Amino acid sequence: MKKLLLLPVLFAFALMANAQSTNYHAFKFDIQLGYADPSGSSGSGGTKAGVTVTLQPHYRVSDDFALGLRLEAAAIGYVNKAVSSDTKVYLLTSYFLTAEYYFTDSGFRPFIGAGTGLVYQRSAQAGSGYSGLVSGGSRVGAFPELGFEAGHFRLSADYDAMGKGANYFAFKIGAFFGGGSKKK
Repeated sequence: MKKLLLLPVLFAFALMANAQSTNYHAFKFDIQLGYADPSGSSGSGGTKAGVTVTLQPHYRVSDDFALGLRLEAAAIGYVNKAVSSDTKVYLLTSYFLTAEYYFTDSGFRPFIGAGTGLVYQRSAQAGSGYSGLVSGGSRVGAFPELGFEAGHFRLSADYDAMGKGANYFAFKIGAFFGGGSKKK
């Protein structure tokens, strides 16, 4: 079984070694801050918007395709009007493998991306009336993403499908380090 898992890893490294970006540096690191807008509410309360922070290292397989790892934390509020009007904040953290496709090769670079991986929730509220909050623990999540890069500026929007009432839209602005155009 271990040999079976080793084969795809070796194949991926072989692809990366042969198909590197020609116009851009291979490695880049994104840092983004954004607005997280939950996509629904449940029960007699509801979810409230919050913030999201994203760290995302990438490896450019070619000029128009990048693979990466997205580490994101979203702090979202939940109001339970049946029990009290207090807002409880809970934190969703996600660890996703990502892929991005860039439509142009220079200057303004729009892209489309997607990812899947594990989602963890912390600060889960238990008890009656907080049924809108997901229970603690981990599960699988996914996201589609649209955005653009210009220079080292990055703007993106994605829909994080975390399951169990924890889905949200995220609108993010940030910058990336490394991965810029190679000097000619």
